Amino acid sequence: MLFTAAQISLLVNGKIEGDAGKTVSSFGKIEDAFEGQLTFLANPKYEEYLYSTKASIAIINTRYELREPVTPTLIRVDDAYSAFALLMHKFQEMAKGTLTGIQQPSFIADTAVIGKNVYVGAFTYIGEHVVIGDHCRIFPNCFIGDNVVLGENCHIQPGVKIMHDCKLGNNVNIHPGTVIGSDGFGFAPQADGTFNKIPQIGNVVIENNVEIGSNATIDRATMGSTVIKSGAKLDNLIQIAHNVEVGNSTVIAAQAGISGSTKIGNNVKIGGQAGLVGHIQIADGTRINAQSGVSKSIKNPFGYVTGSPAQDSATALRSQAIFKNLPEMEKRLKFLEDLVKQLLVEKAAFSQNGFK
Repeated sequence: MLFTAAQISLLVNGKIEGDAGKTVSSFGKIEDAFEGQLTFLANPKYEEYLYSTKASIAIINTRYELREPVTPTLIRVDDAYSAFALLMHKFQEMAKGTLTGIQQPSFIADTAVIGKNVYVGAFTYIGEHVVIGDHCRIFPNCFIGDNVVLGENCHIQPGVKIMHDCKLGNNVNIHPGTVIGSDGFGFAPQADGTFNKIPQIGNVVIENNVEIGSNATIDRATMGSTVIKSGAKLDNLIQIAHNVEVGNSTVIAAQAGISGSTKIGNNVKIGGQAGLVGHIQIADGTRINAQSGVSKSIKNPFGYVTGSPAQDSATALRSQAIFKNLPEMEKRLKFLEDLVKQLLVEKAAFSQNGFK
């Protein structure tokens, strides 16, 4: 499909500089795009490529000032990154088309309620009293347990398992292999050293506009609900334990783990491989650096912590600077110790010779 610069500018509410009739049919990275492709510039690190790219059309920010002439037609917008993401989303929708209908073989319980324009892929199981909202897409090899509720326009990618009693809002996108509502890790230690399983009778509630990556696990609550609030974005390979709450528009990167009953505020950013202990609270707007180990509550909003155990970023960076200098400091300390020993020996010699 061909799109002109004029058509694209209408979609993103942009202003054209150059040939409005220039056409593109695909997307490309600014450093290696070729003629007939659309690209964008949002990160200043890639600024140099704007002047050498062979892309036909480039989306840039309104405030960006050109240092030299460029080849592509420009479309200026307030936020180039968001505009480019919107265009890719539109292109993906057109390329995929609209899937509807129920493929066979699949199992749908007689008590399940299926909305309008729903797609159910082959080898999918939908249990008793399930409610599937309008325009949902459930791709092949999915399991939807009893009493699960899906809101409208949910995308459940291949191999996803949503266990019994879990509730999803509207516009939820779950990527392949993720498990929603597996048992929380609850075991009672016994006097003989064994462990008895504690029944996990709660559920998982995922609110609107949440996206969860591949092979993540979100455990059901022991009692009550594990809650992922509206707008949260979870990367691949994340573990969310029982009774955790993840706040609105919070972002968690891959391989992070959140222990049970921890409450994470709104607009929190958690880096990859970070770990949070259980029963703590994380204030709104907190940034937790990758591989940080958070062992206590963070009470002040919009803080930035790093390290293990995690501490205020400025303090942690000073500590790291000192740590790097330890070998040199050890040499200096050894030199000073030797010097003191030498001075003591000389003082003792002076004393023996009658000097004070």
